[in-house]
Amino acid sequence: MLSSTREPAAADKLAVVTSEIREIVRQDPGGARQDPGGHSQLVADNLASLLQRVAGTTTQEIDYLIAELRALREKLQNDETRVQNAIARYTNLSQSTLHSTKVISECLANWKQSSRRAGR
Repeated sequence: MLSSTREPAAADKLAVVTSEIREIVRQDPGGARQDPGGHSQLVADNLASLLQRVAGTTTQEIDYLIAELRALREKLQNDETRVQNAIARYTNLSQSTLHSTKVISECLANWKQSSRRAGR
């Protein structure tokens, strides 16, 4: 349930991040260590910004999943209470039925004995 709605978004984000990293690498073909003029600082800042966005998105995803799991936990606890109450009502009904059947059985046995005595 959770993963089916989240996987396409995660795959899209991964593709975006991958393409942005490739773009940063293309902008710095000579390597960051060879540029004393500050171009490497720009690349580093771009990369840091990209990583912050990815980390922020990941944190938001985790927060969303935690909230969803909490809601599911609450639902399960409510269902647990409902099922326990239903079982208690069923147990009470079964005991009442057993008691009623026993009383009826005893009454029929007494009635049968008294009809045999009257018939003699």
